[in-house]
Amino acid sequence: MKAKIKIPLLIVLFIGIAVYAYFGATGSISSNYAYRSVLKDSAPAAGEQLGAAATQKVVIVLIDGLRYDTSLDTSVMPFLNDLRANGASAKMHSQAPSYSEPGYSTILTGAWPEINDGPALNLDYEEIPTFTQDNLFSAAHDAGFTTAISAYYWFEKLVPQTAVDNSFYTPGDDAQADSDVINAAMPWLQNPNVQLVLVHIDQVDYAGHHQGGPQSENWNMAAKRADDLLLQVVNQLDLETDTVVVLSDHGHIMIGGHGGQDPDVLVEPFVIAGAGAKNGATGEINMVDVAPTLAALLGARLPASTQGIVRTDLVQLSPAVQEALPAAVAKQQAALVSAYTAALGTPVEGASLALGDDVAAYQALMSKAHDARLWPQRVLRAVPAAVLLAVGITLLIRKRKNGAMSWVIGALVYVALFTLRYAVLSKKTFSLSSVTGQMDLILYTATTAAAAFLIAYLLNILLNKLLSRRPAEAVLNTFGLGFTVVFALMIPVALSFVLNGAVVTWTLPDYFTSFLSLLALIQILIVCAVALLFGGISALLTLKNRKNVAK
Repeated sequence: MKAKIKIPLLIVLFIGIAVYAYFGATGSISSNYAYRSVLKDSAPAAGEQLGAAATQKVVIVLIDGLRYDTSLDTSVMPFLNDLRANGASAKMHSQAPSYSEPGYSTILTGAWPEINDGPALNLDYEEIPTFTQDNLFSAAHDAGFTTAISAYYWFEKLVPQTAVDNSFYTPGDDAQADSDVINAAMPWLQNPNVQLVLVHIDQVDYAGHHQGGPQSENWNMAAKRADDLLLQVVNQLDLETDTVVVLSDHGHIMIGGHGGQDPDVLVEPFVIAGAGAKNGATGEINMVDVAPTLAALLGARLPASTQGIVRTDLVQLSPAVQEALPAAVAKQQAALVSAYTAALGTPVEGASLALGDDVAAYQALMSKAHDARLWPQRVLRAVPAAVLLAVGITLLIRKRKNGAMSWVIGALVYVALFTLRYAVLSKKTFSLSSVTGQMDLILYTATTAAAAFLIAYLLNILLNKLLSRRPAEAVLNTFGLGFTVVFALMIPVALSFVLNGAVVTWTLPDYFTSFLSLLALIQILIVCAVALLFGGISALLTLKNRKNVAK
């Protein structure tokens, strides 16, 4: 094929790939924001109250963004560690996406983000949808308890307000906002007729995002202030009759940020002290265990969508609740499995649900139903992905005499340079935890990709002696480099397509591969644009060089 035909076709192809990358990236982001649980329209029915409460009042103090290791530092949080020493404690494990709104929803429903119908990513207040799943506050309110929340204003949308008798919500997230939250909560903490209170302290998370992250001294200062506020809360309680629970919704990476699958953001502190706590007990729990455990402590029903277990290794329940619990667990889990598998179109036979109170066995049924629907979809998606990769490799082999090896070298240099700036110099992680905002991600990725491709392009000029070639040859060679880089970037895109699909639909994606794909799609868009630009520059440079030689 002649160059005058080939070049326009390649230009059109670059534009087509860029358009695909744009819509692939925006579609992935928007579908994550729009995700709703498969149980949205078919929530399992609520159960019955368990029995007498083992405590007069439960106060939940949620210290937003508090890392597990920071919570153990006695020099930073001495009072929290006093509570830990005189109560029960655990290392708590969560799941990605490790943002606040999914975390709050998980804590209060006892269900993972996949099904709890809270937002998968943090949404603006106005965009948070109507909540559909049963939760701790609904269970407590239906049992006749008076409830209260003093917190960041997202909670107003994430907890049905029909289940909240007293409330104070603030749009602030700094130290002053936390002081306002504590002051608003004081009357409810002192009132024995308010049995369930949630107090949300946000300034540690604020320090994580805006004041340098855990590597900054601002972080420890914020944690110390949070510890002082915790002391103020507990001073209003009688731990002979009341119970205080201290926990977090996620951690932070060292540079500040969360949302992904990084180990530091998926472990949180859990401390329970006072009435019902088994002093000295320790362990490891899942975030979904919080809601059913506190519901049982109050003697309320188990939240209908909970996937967790009642941690009787950490709390002492009333005799009535202990007796009622096995049957209640069996009924709640069977109803959840039935609702979930029916929503997926893979219903489980009733006989298979006779598993007693073995929560793990019920959850295994849900996982099996999930995989039964997911894996055939993955197999189908693997076919076009494999074809794409095979075509790309074949073309590179066929073009090896035309400089393909130098293109491969250039692509490797590009990937190495991008990774060097991203992971080494900027200390970012390949996860949502490093995203400070959509525009920041786009601008950072675009500038890094453009700079990395520029260096790969200059290397390609040297390796192929482009300046001594005809303009058309130089353009085609530059385009070859561009397509090779694009092909390399398509590998994580193809992998994510196989595992997760093009957009989020009925199930949440694997957030590691989906983030790699998003990052790659942004790069592909930029590389296509820059390759077209450098193709034109190559033509101009060769023309100028040929004129100079002619002189």
